[in-house]
Amino acid sequence: MNDQLYQERIVALAKAKTGAGKLNDPTKSARRDNPLCGDRVTIDVRLDGQGKITEIANQVRGCLLCQASAAALAATAVGRDAGGVAELRHDAERALGREPGEAGEPFSAFAPVAAHKSRQECVLLPFEALKDALS
Repeated sequence: MNDQLYQERIVALAKAKTGAGKLNDPTKSARRDNPLCGDRVTIDVRLDGQGKITEIANQVRGCLLCQASAAALAATAVGRDAGGVAELRHDAERALGREPGEAGEPFSAFAPVAAHKSRQECVLLPFEALKDALS
């Protein structure tokens, strides 16, 4: 394990497993695969009448970065609609150095991944799955 990449905050997010599992009768669900590394994420959401997330779950078969990202997303997505989720993605993109500015919590934990371009897609895969589920 690369200690510079897998820092304590990333490991803690992955171990928390926030949102891990599957929802019974989700409003929407989507799966995304990363063919380069083999990561797979399935996101289930339950939405209210205004399109806001009331419940979210994730199933991740993938690396620690993907697991940590899915947990961070699950911890912050409830109460948000597609626009709110896009704001969260911008936070992740800032942490990865893809957008200017400071990333907020919990996504600032992914700042070490900025130096590892090939691993950035692992962090963004849960966002892609959630975007698909909300579309």
